[in-house]
Amino acid sequence: MTADAAYRSGLARIVIAGLVWGSIPLFSSRVGAGAFVIVFWRVGFAAITVAAFLALRGRLGELARLPRRKKLGLVAMGAILALNWVLFFSALDLTDVAVAVLLAYCGPVFVTVLAPAVTHEPFDRRALAPLVLALVGTAVIVGPSSIRMADSAHLLGAGLAFASAFTYAIGVVNAKRLLRGIPTTVYMLGEDLTILALLLPAVLLLPGPATPVEWGALAVLGIVHTAGTGVLFLSGLRAVRTDHAAILTYAEPVSAVAFAALFLGQPVTTATLIGGALVVLGGVLVARMEPAPAIEAPGPLIDAETL
Repeated sequence: MTADAAYRSGLARIVIAGLVWGSIPLFSSRVGAGAFVIVFWRVGFAAITVAAFLALRGRLGELARLPRRKKLGLVAMGAILALNWVLFFSALDLTDVAVAVLLAYCGPVFVTVLAPAVTHEPFDRRALAPLVLALVGTAVIVGPSSIRMADSAHLLGAGLAFASAFTYAIGVVNAKRLLRGIPTTVYMLGEDLTILALLLPAVLLLPGPATPVEWGALAVLGIVHTAGTGVLFLSGLRAVRTDHAAILTYAEPVSAVAFAALFLGQPVTTATLIGGALVVLGGVLVARMEPAPAIEAPGPLIDAETL
């Protein structure tokens, strides 16, 4: 596969992951439990899926054989990812979805700022226009008229959502660096096991899922939205610039609106269509960028056989 083809394939994987993530609210809303419980069982199902994949290929021991420095890096990444998800789901409980989504999607802005310092990728000015388009489009989609900040709970929720944006950025830029030399599924298993260990004490004290519907929703969140899309996103991230990958995740709020309209009967407004068009335009601009040798030199995507 040529460098250009690998780059396009990486972009496509990230877009698909973002589109699938847009259906997360459809399933998380079926679970009558707190953020810690949702994240724990979501990751639990993902860990079982990834471990089964590695076991079937006789590679389950690869995680234990990683150098100590890599293991410590995975522990740190697992802690960051756990914090990111708990912050976001907690924000959804405290404030309007519009506030949580808009502030959480400041994450790609932070990625664009942090990536040159962490991943040593030269700053790409071409990414600024699609980044602004995607951010403005997301603001239009969530609709400022629906944002309420009248009490302390909403303010706290907004703060948690903003904090989740920052932890998202820290996670993405460090994932790009740490992925070097670690197969995607081994990387994911290390993260998942860390999250499970960190959240287990809280889950033992909190009420958990009780109905088949709740367990089914958590299984889908784990197998599809965490394990499946995790492989897509991380393998795509190997091949593309970190800031380009982050911008393409703006596909998530667009698909979330589409899923809500299809399955929840929520109306699609003119503002939603305009905002979605801006986000899509931003994504198209990123997809049409030619890999510039002076700016980036994407490595080959990891083979399905070596995931």
